[in-house]
Amino acid sequence: MSDRTLSHEPRAGRLSTETTLTDARTGEPVTLAKYLGRGEHVLLVLIRQFACLLCRIHLSDLEANQDLLDAQSVRVVVVSFGCQEGARYWLEETACRYDMLLDPQRKIYRAFGLGASLTKVLRFNNMLLYAEYILSNYEFPRAAPSIEDDMYQLGGDIVLGETGKVIFSHCCMSPVDRPAVSEILAAITKEKPQVSP
Repeated sequence: MSDRTLSHEPRAGRLSTETTLTDARTGEPVTLAKYLGRGEHVLLVLIRQFACLLCRIHLSDLEANQDLLDAQSVRVVVVSFGCQEGARYWLEETACRYDMLLDPQRKIYRAFGLGASLTKVLRFNNMLLYAEYILSNYEFPRAAPSIEDDMYQLGGDIVLGETGKVIFSHCCMSPVDRPAVSEILAAITKEKPQVSP
């Protein structure tokens, strides 16, 4: 019942291009090198669990602002610690067009200290927001019945530069704590060198 922190180390300032994950669609191993060094920033969206409504709302917001992300050369990649069967179910249910990578050892979650917390997930304000969603007739997602998931895992948003340097990191303190698209883009704009006329 207690909170669990995956790492007590300082947050990573860089992710290795050799960090190996699994492509959720194909099941093939893939390294971050596939996404880095291509003239783009990579936004890793670490989801909490396959049945997290707030993660889905956040990804819908990113999709709705894809033109703004494209203007800043931002490629969105979804990361889950779940299994491939759960990921395929999630991809089919959400029709998400972003690449999805699996991190079953939670290497990236650990690199940013993203732990699991019953108290942060079940906080009163979160329950109040969920009640508002119920009253607004939001349909809450359900994970596939055969999939075991960790509903207390916290998520995050990490922007990597071309070499894997962390440009922006937002480690969620609760399920409702996701950065706005404008906040992500502002961090990227600040990082880019300004060219004088």
